[in-house]
Amino acid sequence: MENASLPHKDAAKRVADVVAQLKVQFGERVSCNESVCEAHSHGEALQIAQMPAAVVFAESTADVSEILKLCHHHRVPVVAFGAGTSVEGHVTPPEHAISLDLSRMMEVLEVNPADLDCRVQAGLTRQVLNVQLRDTGLFFPVDPGGEATLGGMCATRASGTAAVRYGTMKENVLGLTIVLANGEVIRTGGRVRKSSTGYDLTSLFIGSEGTLGIITEVQLRLHGIPEQLSAAICQFENLHDAVSTAIEIIQMGVPIARVELMDDVQMAASINYSGLTDLRPLTTLFFEFAGAPEAVREQVSVTEDIARENNGLRFMWADTADERARLWKARHNAFWAAKAIDPAARVISTDCIVPISRLADLIDGVRKDIAASGLQAAILGHVGDGNFHTLIMTEDNETGHARALDLDRKIVARALAMGGSCSGEHGVGLGKLEFLETEHGAGALSVMRALKATLDPLNILNPGKLLPAGPVYKG
Repeated sequence: MENASLPHKDAAKRVADVVAQLKVQFGERVSCNESVCEAHSHGEALQIAQMPAAVVFAESTADVSEILKLCHHHRVPVVAFGAGTSVEGHVTPPEHAISLDLSRMMEVLEVNPADLDCRVQAGLTRQVLNVQLRDTGLFFPVDPGGEATLGGMCATRASGTAAVRYGTMKENVLGLTIVLANGEVIRTGGRVRKSSTGYDLTSLFIGSEGTLGIITEVQLRLHGIPEQLSAAICQFENLHDAVSTAIEIIQMGVPIARVELMDDVQMAASINYSGLTDLRPLTTLFFEFAGAPEAVREQVSVTEDIARENNGLRFMWADTADERARLWKARHNAFWAAKAIDPAARVISTDCIVPISRLADLIDGVRKDIAASGLQAAILGHVGDGNFHTLIMTEDNETGHARALDLDRKIVARALAMGGSCSGEHGVGLGKLEFLETEHGAGALSVMRALKATLDPLNILNPGKLLPAGPVYKG
């Protein structure tokens, strides 16, 4: 879309004008350094990259507002950047764009222990927040792995290993401060646990991937640190038995804190990469139990019984905090463990999700697809909520990439046919665009495009992400 009040200039000239003005206003916080721009040209896993014209480091909501006002006036695209850990191309800028880095916005603005909530700037990571909360007896539980920022976690509707007990970002965000495309600042939600007033704008922006506005502050729901934490692993000769165990645990209503799966391919890689030498390269479930000691004992007893009935081998316990951390670090390092199998290979990470009753059928089908493809791939994921990941290893060239994407499409097609979604937590970005119409339908997508056109009429906020091109609902 064009802004009729502006004289026509080409995109390169417009962004050059904006960068010059930003340098006057923000000085050394504007960088055109090649290494800085390269670091902001892509996220993890999806190797689509495009250098931004400049990187601007914001330190406040007011900074973000001023930057967006200027970019909106000159019709220059802006892509928000946190830690760069997204895997579907969310932070890859289009040509002649500004990368807006929020990683310096790391303040804890308020903590309200009696109400179990806090307000933070968007560049803060969950790890740093939990260190600062430690003396309050509270913590923030959403754990996608890696050093993700809380603003980025909101933008991608992150979840992770603890979602089976604590939910996703959607359930743990009470309100947001957002800067709209034209620089206007709005606040959504608040500190109360529920409200029956107005549209739920907080939920609208959670998962919007920076296409509707840029999140600068987050009001978070906090939780009490459990009285006791226990972790265990159980290995299985058969992957189907492991999946059935996880499903039955959820169906029995066991309030387990985490239940994660790594198949034999992933376990072999993680044993080598993370030094898990006391384990065998078999499909493995990782468990964490939390609560009062008596409740934990009951959870453990039921879980052990279910695993035994599904041919699980003996439980192995992580009794100390250091040992629990070692096991979960190995789970979070799964991508890098797979990458280490062949450092010259490309690893493409994809995820999908189905109702838990279909999970075993889906994974069985995916294993057949992997075998038919001739590629090596590892399966791991948050099986407690029906979400799993496939790490596809292939040659780092155009042919290898095409083979991996073909397998990815088959995996997603299976999930969609079972009433699932093309992504349970990675989001859409650039990597999942082609599946959106199949999942949501043309009508729903046209309404989404109408929302985008209303809030960002010049299409400067992360253009080309989340929504495939198509008709806009007109009413």
